[in-house]
Amino acid sequence: MDTEARNTERDRSSPPSDSGDVTHVAEESEETEERSRSVFASLLSWLPGGRITLSVLLCMGFLLLLSTFVMQPFQIPSGSMEPAFRVGDRVLVNKLAYRFGSEPQRGDAVVFDGSGYFGDANYIKRVVGTGGDRVVCCDKRGRVEVNGEPIDEPYLYPGDTPSQVPFTAVVPEGSLFLLGDHRRDSRDSRDHLGQPGGGMIPVDAVIGRADWIAWPAGHWTSLKRPGSYARVPAPGGAHG
Repeated sequence: MDTEARNTERDRSSPPSDSGDVTHVAEESEETEERSRSVFASLLSWLPGGRITLSVLLCMGFLLLLSTFVMQPFQIPSGSMEPAFRVGDRVLVNKLAYRFGSEPQRGDAVVFDGSGYFGDANYIKRVVGTGGDRVVCCDKRGRVEVNGEPIDEPYLYPGDTPSQVPFTAVVPEGSLFLLGDHRRDSRDSRDHLGQPGGGMIPVDAVIGRADWIAWPAGHWTSLKRPGSYARVPAPGGAHG
């Protein structure tokens, strides 16, 4: 009985070596938290306006990162893309749309840097032809053809024809053939066929895809790719 009692006492007295470590860790955590609070308090005291200024700065930093890498607003400067995009509209451009292996598709409205091709500015136009496509205007009914397939263009400005000037263009790989929706008021790939680049824009010059009209509020809408381009065969004749 005495032996059992002594063993019990030893078992009960063995853990204290661990309890000291727990206390030590707890003290370190409290010290780290105190230091963090002290740094935060110093930052607030240094900033004019304290917490309000810090909140504004954090919001601005977040918006800057969002605009740089994810979504960027652009203002429509002209009527070349009416009626879908009106002068003064603010569009939100999805900068991730073509970042991970995807490329612009026929029918997409894209914003691109026209430096050295269209002019030293950013433009918005609709992709009509991609690498390898043969774009022709016009067929017997006055429509644009891509790889022999006529395109119905419901987005055209009322009263416009697909093109008043006939053209034929074969799009090089890695390039895009772009047209404005308001054909009579748009300088686009048709007008630059005889210039450096042949009127085509490199895919690398595309900033992103216009996915939303955000302003004015009454014109807010999400933008979809026209279904008529789904019938266009891939270059060479196979439907894609």
